[in-house]
Amino acid sequence: MSVHGNPTRPASARLPFLDWTRGFAVMIILQGHVFHAYSKPELRNSGPYMISQFLGGVAPALFLVLTGVTLGFIMFAGERSGLTMRQRWYASLRRSRYLFILAFVFRLSLWIMGFPTSPTSELLRVDVLNCMGFAFLLFSMLAFLTTAGRARAAFLIGAGIALASPLVSLMDWSWLHPRIAAYWVPSYTTFGFFPWASFIAFGVSLGSILRLTKPQDMNRLMQWVALSGFAFFLIGDYCSSYSYSLYPKSEFWLNSPWMIAMKLGPVLLLMSVAYLWTEFGAHRWSPLCQFGVTSLLVYWVHIELVYGRETWFFHERLTAVQCALCALVLIALMLGLSILRTRFKRMRSGTLKPDFPRMLLTFPLRARKETVVP
Repeated sequence: MSVHGNPTRPASARLPFLDWTRGFAVMIILQGHVFHAYSKPELRNSGPYMISQFLGGVAPALFLVLTGVTLGFIMFAGERSGLTMRQRWYASLRRSRYLFILAFVFRLSLWIMGFPTSPTSELLRVDVLNCMGFAFLLFSMLAFLTTAGRARAAFLIGAGIALASPLVSLMDWSWLHPRIAAYWVPSYTTFGFFPWASFIAFGVSLGSILRLTKPQDMNRLMQWVALSGFAFFLIGDYCSSYSYSLYPKSEFWLNSPWMIAMKLGPVLLLMSVAYLWTEFGAHRWSPLCQFGVTSLLVYWVHIELVYGRETWFFHERLTAVQCALCALVLIALMLGLSILRTRFKRMRSGTLKPDFPRMLLTFPLRARKETVVP
């Protein structure tokens, strides 16, 4: 490959750096949940725990931005294939329905695994998948725009959601049922549209720009992505420390637009690093890309393993070192699950013969020879 990347890749091809970024998000959320569930209460103000939770807090922003990128890709694909505006809108609505179904099935599975002690109120909890489905429902109207117009509109919508979040918190929502209000109002325990959907809107904008960019221009685009990441972080840091505030009341970790900027900055920087690594680094099997293509399965399974009754004897009982060791074990287990999922999928498609004894003995060696990104 030349030093200019891969100019022969079609504009509609899967982009490996997105899988790498998604896999990184999986890694940091795995360790974050282990520390959150297993750390002793008296250690929750210590350095290792705080660092773990700070890194884990970036993961939702990563997932939401990447989900927005996917929506941008879906709308671009519909436009390129000649679908009408109404058909493109329906395609976005179907994706929203899919995410809502996943969200409720996910909550139901956790409730069943925890029965009879699981509270029924958890079935309707607004989690990150609910936020994705609700945002896709509202952002589906962007399908009526051209890809270039969608990139501009989505960016403005994302900025508007971030800037309006403190004002939404100040409004009186007592007239609305709490379960419905949770889809809108900023909260420390749920993923409301404000401010979390701003990450999805920024992702739609970025996804539209990625599809408009020719393969030979990707290097320059990712340089601008990195510069934008630095700019967002510096602006957020400066404005959050400034004595003057635009709002009567704002909480940084709850609804501050500067928090959004300071999280969006590292997300964009990580994407540029992922692009450099996947384009110019060693082109071999990557555990991060492997996690990236099976992120939903890994997320689903690890929640039950970490917070479920199977590991009750670890909950709030471990030191920082013990939590780190448990995180490494969990990552190894989830990586094995991810590889098995990929291989069984290939066997079902007929591209891999089912040689089970040999597979179990050699899958780590053979996986390095295989690409997990089509």
